[in-house]
Amino acid sequence: MEEKNKHVPKPDWLKIKISSSENFKAVKNNLRENRLHTVCEEARCPNLQECFGERRTATFMILGDICTRACRFCAVTTGKPTHLDLGEPKRVADSVSYMKLRHVVVTAVARDDLQDGGSEVFANTIRAIRYKNPGTTVEVLPSDMKGDYDSLKTLLDAEPDIFNHNIETVRRLTPSVRNRATYDRSLELLKRVREMAPDMPTKSSIMVGLGETKEEILETMDDLLDHGVEILTIGQYLKPSKKHFPVDRYYHPKEFRELKRIARKKGFIHCEAGPMVRSSYHADEQVNEAAKMRRQEAERTN
Repeated sequence: MEEKNKHVPKPDWLKIKISSSENFKAVKNNLRENRLHTVCEEARCPNLQECFGERRTATFMILGDICTRACRFCAVTTGKPTHLDLGEPKRVADSVSYMKLRHVVVTAVARDDLQDGGSEVFANTIRAIRYKNPGTTVEVLPSDMKGDYDSLKTLLDAEPDIFNHNIETVRRLTPSVRNRATYDRSLELLKRVREMAPDMPTKSSIMVGLGETKEEILETMDDLLDHGVEILTIGQYLKPSKKHFPVDRYYHPKEFRELKRIARKKGFIHCEAGPMVRSSYHADEQVNEAAKMRRQEAERTN
């Protein structure tokens, strides 16, 4: 235990360039004016400056900013959520229009207090975005919704372009890292999506640096592939505060390149891997790559 709590210094390749461009300020001001939350800010994403300032993108976090779970890797506030904001979907759609997004990611805090896990608000947000921004592709990143597949169907009926649900870590570490979620329930959720919406690309993400072995990472890749996942992101876990799960080690960029090579060789149609990669990192490129690979596969089989 003493070894686990030992401070591991950050290496040079994890240094983040800080800037405040006009785009960065404009995006932040628009989000504040519309009373919207982003996982970019709430989870202290290291790519905040790049996405807000250079790429002019954001991952919207709906259903409030208070999560009913207390995962040991996550910086989002835990507690008892307030009422649902039924005007939120329209404001998200307005911000998507303002930022001229061609691809948008919609995620949410876990809302275990709601019978449907928030799936109806997810669906309304997708439809609002499509109504105001018909050319924009929509990616959703929900919780496991407690394994309620009626709620999953409500979300899928709104026809997002890509479904993303993060496995987060390897099977052995899941009970220590994730709260209320289970490894197998996440896999089952992803499998159900492929069964209910076979033409919808599915995606997941793994954090490394929590104490997993390389063999466990490869086993997780195999499990995701076996459950129909096509797109994978792999990033370095960064401890948000002293109370969060400790960093076991920092992976070198060469190790991420190797993991990406292995993932593609195993069969993922797209993989992003790197120290700063997060689930929504360059998500627009991922959905375009998935569409291209699906077209190529269709041409080969016809």
